[in-house]
Amino acid sequence: MDAYGQVLNEYTGHRRVDGDEPAQPWAVYLAGTDRRFRLLCFDLDAKSAGSAPAAARDADVLCGLLHDVGLDAVVCESGPTGGRHVWTALAESVDAETVATLARLARHVCPSLDLSPLSNAATGCVRPPGAPHRAGGRSTVLSGVLDALTSPTGTAEQVRRLVEALAQLVDDAEPAHDLDPHRPVPLDDHSRLYLPGPRRELPAVSAAALREDAASGDASAVLWRVLIGAAAARWRHADVAALVEDSPGLEHVRTYRDRSQRRPRGPVDAARVLRRQWDKAVRHVASSPRQIGDDPTFDARADAIAAHVRDVQGRADASAGRWTTGGGPADRRVLDVLCILALQALSGAVEADTRRLALLAGVGRETARTALLRLSADGWIAQAQEAAGPHGAHWTIGPDSVIHTPADIDRSQADPRPAGAGAAERSTLLATLSARSGDATHDLFTMAPGLGHHAGNTYARTTTEPQDLDELSARTGDSPERTARILDRLVSAGVLVRSRHGWRRHRTDHRTAAARRLDVDGRLDDRAHRYAVERELWAWWQAEDAWMRAPRRPGAKHRPGRGQLALVLTPDAGTHAYGPHPRRADGRLDWREARRIVEDERDGRAQRPRPPADDDVSSAEQVLMSVLGAVRIA
Repeated sequence: MDAYGQVLNEYTGHRRVDGDEPAQPWAVYLAGTDRRFRLLCFDLDAKSAGSAPAAARDADVLCGLLHDVGLDAVVCESGPTGGRHVWTALAESVDAETVATLARLARHVCPSLDLSPLSNAATGCVRPPGAPHRAGGRSTVLSGVLDALTSPTGTAEQVRRLVEALAQLVDDAEPAHDLDPHRPVPLDDHSRLYLPGPRRELPAVSAAALREDAASGDASAVLWRVLIGAAAARWRHADVAALVEDSPGLEHVRTYRDRSQRRPRGPVDAARVLRRQWDKAVRHVASSPRQIGDDPTFDARADAIAAHVRDVQGRADASAGRWTTGGGPADRRVLDVLCILALQALSGAVEADTRRLALLAGVGRETARTALLRLSADGWIAQAQEAAGPHGAHWTIGPDSVIHTPADIDRSQADPRPAGAGAAERSTLLATLSARSGDATHDLFTMAPGLGHHAGNTYARTTTEPQDLDELSARTGDSPERTARILDRLVSAGVLVRSRHGWRRHRTDHRTAAARRLDVDGRLDDRAHRYAVERELWAWWQAEDAWMRAPRRPGAKHRPGRGQLALVLTPDAGTHAYGPHPRRADGRLDWREARRIVEDERDGRAQRPRPPADDDVSSAEQVLMSVLGAVRIA
């Protein structure tokens, strides 16, 4: 108890309980002195008002999963707040790494789960059935029998099957190996292929891809990730078609790439692209047992990079105060983006130029550059390779940590890694970091008159469920006083709601409306446009420099001009889509004219005839139509 007689949520000692039950709250360890678990307890919190139904729902989900693998479950109401404890006991012990993986995957499916008891083999403990609660009342059994805990029958193999079942839920939905490959895939009411079964939520990776700014990268690859997950989740073509207008990840359906920019497709062409790619995705899912490709090493490599990123993020969370003052908020955003890129590449070292990092993190390029320098100076990242020509610098996250390969990890034959756990752990991290980065990256959270980077980071750590000041200040790493001021600014901007239970988001996103009121709406789009022009100008200069340095071919008089067809097998060094770089009368490069040309091209003021998107048109015909203005008459 504290000085005022309030019971603290802390356990001050341990002893064997072999007589009368203690009158004060007490707990039991889940693992033995050998750090192996013989009890599993899923602690589902209901700390705030109105969160008890979510804990009850999560308890039902976990009970169903335990029942599916043959494990007995005992469900208790933990105390007066309505939380739940879901217990199961094991006759065979399970290693701490497998249980920690189980906890992380279960947390992704059941958000009310407290990771602490299952993630710490040394001190993880939970109040058993019947133990008093510090706020009054006791842990009360709601379902199951206590004999299942005192006379356990659970096995380590059942726990591994539970992890594998959760991995399937987290990653690319359930596998499609139950489909008969000799029977044709059925058609829906609109004559489009689909996989029969109940419609589910999109897998985490596909949901993140749906929100990704596909226009700034490989839009076709992003579309493919969305469609693979949608097909596996038993969506129909019409479900995806309804999202085309508003989802950034479906940019490849709306537009096509024409050299340095994307041009809009017509309605007929867009519909054709979506139909073709959808049918291709459904056939792929129908013939693939799991959505991790054909690489047998993928799961192990995904497990290794997920563990590395989790270590970096854990150290960053433990140093929360580092990210709250000065350039700290921008530094954390850049670090998170580098972690996302590492997870996507399955590599601790990634190529990332400052403009790309700036756009992904929602900061300016100079801010991104200085953030990289600060992170490098503090040992969070290290430069593995300097920028060279068109390639950006390579950065290594967590350079002091070693990315262990599966051979480096001494796992006994009794504790094999559950299949698919590595891919699922990578998916959970990608989804979590992508969602947090996306929440913070908005026009509203740019610098003044926007609310600033720290306000964006704070908003990204809120949810639609109320959180009190202590919880939010701990998550942001800031003092309660400063956290309260920032939360009040977010409430005044209209993006958060304050109640007597704490702060929460609106059920619908109000950030864009708030950005319009502050006159910052469109800032990030303007920045993306400016950086795209700068990239084109840099590439044009690189081509011009290569031309000036390259030896001249005999008989070569000049390069093809802008829009001219160069019928050569190997283009000369320095050949560029815009032609020779414009020059002033004195022969010096004319940067102003170059910028005007690039901006006119990107703004559509200098469009050339658009090639048809008909799949039957050959590439040669498309070149003749777009460059020479030919017209197809038959």
